[in-house]
Amino acid sequence: MNNKQARWLLLIILSLVWGSSFILLKKALIHLDPIQVGALRIIFTGLSLFLVGFKNITKVTKKQWYYITITALLGTFFPAFLFSFAVQSIDSSIVSILNSLTPLNTLLVGTFFFGFSFLRKQYIGVIIGLIGALFLILKGAELNPGQNYMYALFVVIASIGYAFNVNILKKHLDDLNALTIVTGNFIIIFIPALIILWWTDFFEISYIKGAESSLWYLVLLSVFGTAMAKTLFTKLIQISSPIFSSSVTYIIPIVAIIWGVIDGERLHLGQILAGFLILFGVYLTNKGK
Repeated sequence: MNNKQARWLLLIILSLVWGSSFILLKKALIHLDPIQVGALRIIFTGLSLFLVGFKNITKVTKKQWYYITITALLGTFFPAFLFSFAVQSIDSSIVSILNSLTPLNTLLVGTFFFGFSFLRKQYIGVIIGLIGALFLILKGAELNPGQNYMYALFVVIASIGYAFNVNILKKHLDDLNALTIVTGNFIIIFIPALIILWWTDFFEISYIKGAESSLWYLVLLSVFGTAMAKTLFTKLIQISSPIFSSSVTYIIPIVAIIWGVIDGERLHLGQILAGFLILFGVYLTNKGK
């Protein structure tokens, strides 16, 4: 299989896995709070990665550890908590649509911080995408007054972190094995996650009693939605461009919306149109070379 075929296969697999991760996150939050979910997601993922990727970590140089630390914080640590708070407060399908801002932010970050070229067509795509995101947030707040759409900003912030992560991986860590990079990420953030979890009430026996189902959802999310998916995504970045890689968010909302509807979430026509507006903006930014 050549790189062109491989990158499309990885894109489809990641879209299905990450598209399903939002409903798993929602289910995990039934018995656990966002801080616990974020910390446990990191811990479970780290444990699964250490079993298979720890032996490769000796290949990492001091300079590479610097960039691995930055990508660990911006691409994994902070987003794990930001998405947990967002999914707890607004519909998971809306969170997945807002996550589609990642390619737009990848382009902006790549242009202003990493020196990538920026065409007029792509400017227009960014503006269209941001208008769609603003409309989606405002319409969601109008239709769901009981939901706090200020948490939608958490998704936007996380997508900016993802944008820096993608560009740093492509520019500074392209010569490292994907599994080595992801394992290194979790070596950096594993202990901080343990400390954060320790300061919650998770270890109280009375609390854990009703949380078994949430823990199983988290295990699935961590092993497949984070450990496996992040390794595949890092590989995708290495065999394609940052913009192509972040275009995984094209398909993610479709999968997430299907799961959301099955779970009883409702989408207004205006929200669907706003979602298409975001994706059209992403399409324009991705089309330019």
